[in-house]
Order: sequence, then structure tokens, then C-alpha cells
Amino acid sequence: QVQLVESGGGLVQPGGSLRLSCAVSGLSFRSYDMGWFRQAPGKEREFVAAITWSGSATYTADSVKGRFIISRDNTKNTVYLQMNSLKPDDTAIYYCAARSALGYVTDWYRQARQYHYWGQGTQVTVSS
Repeated sequence: QVQLVESGGGLVQPGGSLRLSCAVSGLSFRSYDMGWFRQAPGKEREFVAAITWSGSATYTADSVKGRFIISRDNTKNTVYLQMNSLKPDDTAIYYCAARSALGYVTDWYRQARQYHYWGQGTQVTVSS
């Protein structure tokens, strides 16, 4: 059974930092690209960041570039999202997702439909 379990969310003041983790089990983690998406109340789910199976390439949305960093540890089957300089607009449920690294289309990393497995999400609230 494939499981993606996010952790590390919470309440933080503007300008603060959080590190999200996503622990993956039930699949060959090294063969999967990983992504982070988020969904704010009343809005569609949007791409945040992605990393290839080997970690050799990363992608981040323009809205978080320079503030968020995605990384992975293939020995721990875990992907991370370091979030710095948080803003109220970053408030959302954050989801991690996995896609089998077999074939790529243009801008694959930002397309939710490219991912095969999803976690349940972790709430991030940025507020003073």
C-alpha cells in the first residue's frame, strides 16, 4: 500500500520559516519524481515545487522562488520543503505527490494530473 504522509505544518508568523516533510512508503522512492502542491480556501490546487527522482533537477513556482527549497533524501524515502520568509498568501493545505519517472512532457512538474499518488495534506497558516 502506497502512503505519503506529510508533517511539519502549523501556525507561523509572517517572515517565519517551516520545514515540511513527506515520508513515502510502499513504492520504490528512487524511481519517483516528487512534487509539492498547495490549495488555499476557495482556490484551485497549485504547483509549488518539484524534484526529479535523482534530485538532479528542481523546479519552483514563481510565487515562491527564492523563498522555498525542495530537497529529498533517498536513503530516508522523504522529500522536504523548506519554506522561508513566509507570507499570509502562503496559507494553504500543502500536499506532496509522487509520479513514476517514466517519460516526461513539457512542464510535467506543474501538472497535478502527472502525479500518481498524493498525501492527505498538512495545514500551513501564516498569520500574526
